[in-house]
Amino acid sequence: NRLNVCMSGSALSCEECLIIHPSCAWCAQEKFGSARTLMSRCDLRQNLQKRGCEAHHMESPRSSTKVVKSEPLSSKGSGPTQYDVIQIMPQKISLSLRPGDQTSFKVQVRQVEDYPVDLYYLMDLSLSMKDDLDTIRNLGTKLADEMRKLTSNFRLGFGSFVDKNMSPFSYTARKYQDNPCNGYKLFPSCVPSFGFRHLLSLTDKVDRFNEEVQKQMVSRNRDAPEGGFDAILQAAVCKERIGWRKEAFHLLVFATDDVPHLALDGKLGGLVQPHDGECHMNEKNEYSVNHLSCFQINQTFTTLIIRSKVELTVWDQPEDLSLSFTATCQDGQPLPGLRKCADLKIGDTVSFDVSIDARGCPAPGTQQSFTIKPVGFKDRLEVSVDYRCACGCTDQTQANSTHCSSIGQYTCGICHCDPGYLGARCECQEGEAGSMYLSACRQAEGMQICGGRGECSCNQCLCYESEFGKIYGTFCECDDFSCARHKGILCSGHGECHCGECKCHAGYIGDNCNCSTDTSSCVSDDGQICSGRGSCACGRCQCTEPGAFGDTCEKCPTCPDACGTKRECIECRLFSSGRLSDNQTCQRLCKDEIITVETLKTDDPNAVLCLYKTENECVMKFTYSEHANGMSVLTALKEPECGAAPDAMTVLLAVVGSILLVGIVLLAIWKLVITVHDRREFARFQSARSRARYEMASNPLYKQPISNDYVETDFSMYSKSYNGAAH
Repeated sequence: NRLNVCMSGSALSCEECLIIHPSCAWCAQEKFGSARTLMSRCDLRQNLQKRGCEAHHMESPRSSTKVVKSEPLSSKGSGPTQYDVIQIMPQKISLSLRPGDQTSFKVQVRQVEDYPVDLYYLMDLSLSMKDDLDTIRNLGTKLADEMRKLTSNFRLGFGSFVDKNMSPFSYTARKYQDNPCNGYKLFPSCVPSFGFRHLLSLTDKVDRFNEEVQKQMVSRNRDAPEGGFDAILQAAVCKERIGWRKEAFHLLVFATDDVPHLALDGKLGGLVQPHDGECHMNEKNEYSVNHLSCFQINQTFTTLIIRSKVELTVWDQPEDLSLSFTATCQDGQPLPGLRKCADLKIGDTVSFDVSIDARGCPAPGTQQSFTIKPVGFKDRLEVSVDYRCACGCTDQTQANSTHCSSIGQYTCGICHCDPGYLGARCECQEGEAGSMYLSACRQAEGMQICGGRGECSCNQCLCYESEFGKIYGTFCECDDFSCARHKGILCSGHGECHCGECKCHAGYIGDNCNCSTDTSSCVSDDGQICSGRGSCACGRCQCTEPGAFGDTCEKCPTCPDACGTKRECIECRLFSSGRLSDNQTCQRLCKDEIITVETLKTDDPNAVLCLYKTENECVMKFTYSEHANGMSVLTALKEPECGAAPDAMTVLLAVVGSILLVGIVLLAIWKLVITVHDRREFARFQSARSRARYEMASNPLYKQPISNDYVETDFSMYSKSYNGAAH
């Protein structure tokens, strides 16, 4: 039978057994197993039970989690308990870790409503900021109105800066000392220049802020850069002067129209002493010492009050610990590999499942700790760690035990023999050999003794040493170097070689442990694995949707949903509308280049033409293509195409004309029908008339009509004749 991971290891003690794999257990029972092999005590727990090891003699500790402190999350930040605002739960936990045995715990984070906020407005008062000074004269009221929507516990402070009052940064000649604008025609009068001036400590009286701003006047320095970094540093370190509260969220708004002086610029003025990081404001609340600037800017100052996302960071993580995160955001769907949630509002609660395991055992008694902290929060979760690498049975160790022929140490069911002795009970001396022992050193009849990689001594195989690693096993059949490699590295460096098979560390799989199970690199900007168009294998996306490509299968011009997906970006980027109209969401999800044109060309065979109807019943057109450099490019019309509304008179004339036209057509048809009918009737009349003439001509009783006189005379004669006959 093939050896399992526990029995294939090189465990010669209980502690070594526990390190092999978290499923391994050690049987410390005195009468157990075969006397022929020492490794039979290290096995799977169920196997040990089948072989007769009682449960209370088994050593198989498990990793565990203990919550030390878990105060409930706060719902609001203001009030009498603002010093105890809780935004992360739990606050303290204790972990007991067995190497390879993963355990987990849940972390909940909520940005509470009404959290105390201190905002210090630091403004550049150089001459180029004159127009901006006019703009912010009522800024305090506006800021307060906006901040009251977020918190009722808001304080506002104010400070200003220009530049170092020394050459070559400022005008230092005597005629400029009181008025640096002397001789400047565009603005002939201004106040003397200064480095940093603290004007208003943090207060909840907004009118005070407005009053201080109204008093301010601009100054003038010589070069374009300003002394903003000196001001920022003083505002940060002079905590008592500024009035920063420990329990509040600190926000510094930095307003300037040019870049600050960078590190070492002060050498131009002869400054060589770097800043000591201390507060140097005099009794006038002005920065009184000139130092070299000590840092440089690495990001644009933006509003930080409304956190749209929660992201966890890990501080002081021990090297032998492996952590993985699964985020559950507002939609309730778990997102493996992610440690952040976006598009959140104040008061939303999100949770994270944190899985942790140890890759090895430090020195006995070692205790370590690390911290999990949401970015931008003062709250944190403190995690203490101890290791379960020792066996309880070692507490009953017996020196020179009778179980070991009084020449060895008995611990956890086995003997550790004194030098020169060996055997399960230390019953043999090194060098003894005999035919009765040789059969016990063959894995099967006819096979080499100890597999040809060792010698048989006292019923046991003593394996040879190897320059490549360790040879071990009952019959020296195993080693820790004959395993699969990746790029020449045994088990890819992510596993241990046990008897010809790589046993991968947590987070890796495969024959050579080169396949990572971490899916964070496969998560696309929309939070889906491989954009829903593929699967994540070994930390890389394998796109299954025809036409999809990219690191996260995010590019797919020919996919059925390509136009729909890009439409949302067109709407939010060009028209600030649609589902992604929130500026932060739009910037996060829509990073493609968008080119606007008056006329859209549709003859590019590599571009997909997309159309959609807007709310105004107009048609928006754009094309979607992928460049060779991997960039997605959207070419869109500047404005949707909308048909012009018809003129009312034109519509009226068209309707009337249509009616007349229809009437004329109907009259023409009626006339045609009547004409045809009349002609047919006339033809019948002519035919009847012709027949009547023929009949009169051939009738013997018919006489040709005569004149009137003839008729009357003839009639008289006829009457007489008639009367005579009557008589």
